[in-house]
Amino acid sequence: MNQQIKISLIDDEQLILEGVKMLLSNEKDIAVCSTSNNGPDFLKSLETLDEKDFPDIALVDVQMKPMNGFELVEILKEKYPDLKIIILSSHYKSSILGYMVKLGVAAFLPKNSDRKTFIEAITMVHKNGVFFTAEDHQMLFSYMNSSSKKKSLFEMEDELSEREKDVVKLICQEFTNNEIAEKLFISPRTVESHRQRVLEKIGAKNTVGIVIYAIINNIYSVSLKI
Repeated sequence: MNQQIKISLIDDEQLILEGVKMLLSNEKDIAVCSTSNNGPDFLKSLETLDEKDFPDIALVDVQMKPMNGFELVEILKEKYPDLKIIILSSHYKSSILGYMVKLGVAAFLPKNSDRKTFIEAITMVHKNGVFFTAEDHQMLFSYMNSSSKKKSLFEMEDELSEREKDVVKLICQEFTNNEIAEKLFISPRTVESHRQRVLEKIGAKNTVGIVIYAIINNIYSVSLKI
């Protein structure tokens, strides 16, 4: 039996919380482990959780008080870098998507998304670390048409080397440092050095950032929802 994907919901609209929780209650592979009405309450709840109860994915609203979704995501990425984050928002536009990508958010879903897309996003984020619809992909390409936007999204010091691209491709396929080392006939320490150098070069904070950079620069391709 597969282990359930543990989800935390953070939204200041009680009806949204209850609606999403009810929708997910019908999914045998997904379990809502906590709900919070604001960022501070969610952060406080995380401090009390054991590893076995810790969520795999947090579904976060953007417009909340006293802490908005952007602020919450920044804190979560700093304190809990392995926690995957899906943004749920009524405000779906390229500038917000670009900012969320830079922060390392795994997916960005409009609140009017259909149930199939919603469930698929959770499943793919848990499996691959990131989920893009075809519309997301197009928005990111459009967002990066401007050199100033591209610089703000990924602040490249210089281009990736071929070896770094090889490492990136394998990171995107979820291979561990040891597995990458075996495939490329290098040491795990060298793999980690390449990983850190890539993060520095592209200005990303985590593996999600590497995957997104690889996708929008055609280094790696994932299945997109059409």
